Amino acid sequence: MKPLLAALLLCAGLAQAEPLDTAEAFQDYVGGKTIYFDRGDGRGVTAAESYLEDRQVRWSERGGTCIEGQWYARDGLICFTYENNPDPQCWAVERTDTGLVAVLRNGGFPTRIFEGDPGNDPFECLGPKVGV
Repeated sequence: MKPLLAALLLCAGLAQAEPLDTAEAFQDYVGGKTIYFDRGDGRGVTAAESYLEDRQVRWSERGGTCIEGQWYARDGLICFTYENNPDPQCWAVERTDTGLVAVLRNGGFPTRIFEGDPGNDPFECLGPKVGV
C-alpha cells in the first residue's frame, strides 16, 4: 500500500523533500554556487550566500556588507559560523522541487528560508569585498 501512496503523491506533484543532512549531500548541491534566499514574507529575495572552496561562505543581505564564514555538518544539521558571530547557526536543510528550504534549529530569526530567484538585481558586496 505504501508504494502505491508514494506513486500517487509523485504523480500529484507532491514529491517529498530530500534532506541534505550530511556534508557530502549539502556540498553536492551548493558547491561553487550562490544561493539566493527568500524569507517567505512577501519581500522576495533579501539575502545571498556564496559557497566557496573548503566550506567557506560569503553571506550578504541585499544592499549590505558581505560577511565571511564557514559551514560544517553536525548531528544531521548544517551549521554556519561567521566572522561577526562565532556562535553556530544550525539549520535543517532540505532540497525540494523548488530549491532549498532551511529551518533554523537553534534560535534566532528568520526561522525558515527558501531558495529564490534574484531576477535581474544581483547582489553586490559593499566596500573592499567585491562580488557575491
